[in-house]
Amino acid sequence: MAKVTAKLQVTIPKALATQYGIEPGDEIVWQASGEAIRLVPASLRKARLSPKERLALFDAATERQRQRQREATTGPRPRGKDRGWTREELYTRGRAR
Repeated sequence: MAKVTAKLQVTIPKALATQYGIEPGDEIVWQASGEAIRLVPASLRKARLSPKERLALFDAATERQRQRQREATTGPRPRGKDRGWTREELYTRGRAR
C-alpha cells in the first residue's frame, strides 16, 4: 500500500513498477474510472484518435447498424437458386446405385 505525501506525491510499489516496465523519469497518465483511479504508463496508452478518425469509425458503425436493421425488416436474404445441387440429391448422394 502506498501513502500520499504532503505534496500529493505517490510512490509506485517496486513490484508493480517492474511488472509494467515503469522506470524513473517515465510519464504516467492518471485516469478517472468510475469510483476508481487508473494509473497508465504513457508507453502503454493507446494513441488517441483525431475527431475526424473517430467520426469515420462512428459513421462506419452506424452504416453497419442500418444494414442489420434493413435485413431484419426485409426478412432473410433470398438464397441463390443455383447451388450446384438439389434437395433430392441429398437423399441419393453417396449411395450405391
